[in-house]
Amino acid sequence: MSQVNEAEIQDRADEASNGGAKPTPEEIAAHTQSLVGFHYTVDDYYEIGREEIRKHAMAVQDAHPTHWSEEGARAFGHDRLIAAPTYVSVLGIIAQRKLFSDVITGYDMWQIMQTDQRLIYHQPMKVGDRLICDVSLESFRHVSSPEMIDLMVTKNVIWNQHDEPVMTTWTSLAARPGMDVDPELEASLDHVMIKVGAIGESGHTVEPKAGRYDLPDPTQSPGAFGAIDFDTLAVGQELSPKRYLLTRGNLANYAGVAGDPNPIHFSDHVVSAARMDDVVAHGMQTMGLGASFVSEFIGDPAAFCEYNVRFTSPVYVPADDSAAVDFTGKVKSLDPATRRGTIAITAKQGDRRIFGRAQAVIQFN
Repeated sequence: MSQVNEAEIQDRADEASNGGAKPTPEEIAAHTQSLVGFHYTVDDYYEIGREEIRKHAMAVQDAHPTHWSEEGARAFGHDRLIAAPTYVSVLGIIAQRKLFSDVITGYDMWQIMQTDQRLIYHQPMKVGDRLICDVSLESFRHVSSPEMIDLMVTKNVIWNQHDEPVMTTWTSLAARPGMDVDPELEASLDHVMIKVGAIGESGHTVEPKAGRYDLPDPTQSPGAFGAIDFDTLAVGQELSPKRYLLTRGNLANYAGVAGDPNPIHFSDHVVSAARMDDVVAHGMQTMGLGASFVSEFIGDPAAFCEYNVRFTSPVYVPADDSAAVDFTGKVKSLDPATRRGTIAITAKQGDRRIFGRAQAVIQFN
């Protein structure tokens, strides 16, 4: 696949815009379907900073020393601070901004929900990494019954400044382009969307690597680092349960850390328009809590090989109380040949399951 041609993107976007009239859901779907297989490389690299790692760790309530101090990181065999396992959410929003502003057009941000996330780790993200991201639209499906919904999967392949693979991610999204919104309420949405008077130009610091889009996905895996001993584990072994509390303050903080302006995480106006019960926690925020939960058990978050979650229900956060999310887990399988294990994770808000399927593959010592 070749890189997205800017002129071609503009031509397709102009065609989909229907001469300035609001495109129909069918026109939006046809435009998006035509873009399956397109790739682009984000123009600017993302450099991981020491304080950004700490801010993200706080947002996902992760106190592991590898995220907070050089001394703590060295104790686990790392030469600098490493990022928490779901730190990619910070980079992901930046990487996919172009996808939903210039390439896939016609959807309002508040109409899009994350349904699945799969992370494949090649090495931990570290302070000083300059990350380069190749983005693609992998698949698209338009469903018209029993309700109209568009399903799509995007992929990010992330590299560092040494052309080493760092992570491969797949994100499944569901969008409802045909929702009818009361005109008065729709007009009020403009008052809750983020407004920025001017944004500086970051510049073009990255050129796509010739032929890289045609390569198979990277297969490199991280080491065990400071993870616990494989021989101390047994199939069926349970992790100590843990409860995390989320308030709207937590949601606002995470939105700022991740750079996610989606108002379904803070606006009652938009919640009403989207026909939701209340404002909801970010999917990657609850996934991050799950990673923090697993990290405590395995000893070293750098030993994550894979982490995937299907989001079946959002965490609703009321205006006047905390939302409690309870995590439990157990060792689902162990492979003596590779000394890897799979941990199954359950997350609930009350009796409601937040994750439908959630598991982490870990490289143990």
